[in-house]
Amino acid sequence: MVKIIHTSGKRKTAIARATLKSGKGRVRINNKPVEFYQPELARLKIQEPLELAGKQRNRVDINISVEGGGVMGQAEASRTAIARGIVEWFGDEELRKLFQSYDRALLVNDTRRKEPKHPMGRGARKKRQKSYR
Repeated sequence: MVKIIHTSGKRKTAIARATLKSGKGRVRINNKPVEFYQPELARLKIQEPLELAGKQRNRVDINISVEGGGVMGQAEASRTAIARGIVEWFGDEELRKLFQSYDRALLVNDTRRKEPKHPMGRGARKKRQKSYR
């Protein structure tokens, strides 16, 4: 029987779905290798859980499909999906604690959302000025 694990990660409106299979350590995002992912800052963010996992990452192939949101939202959703998948694949409590101590957002979705617009203003906080004279 082939072991396959499905995980997901969310950030703002971006949703990443990751599939882990045993393999040689290949990571693909929307069918493109992670090494070609642009911009560089987003790529480095995605690779954080892989760097923390060390040599264990060379035993699994990770395919990620990500949609919605912007570039950084997608990157953070992807890194959450990767980290959750790696922890679930190896079942290692030490790895979970390492991820937790490095950055809690690796294992927990970021629940912050945009605040809705309120009346009498142009946005959530900005208001039209009042004049009393």
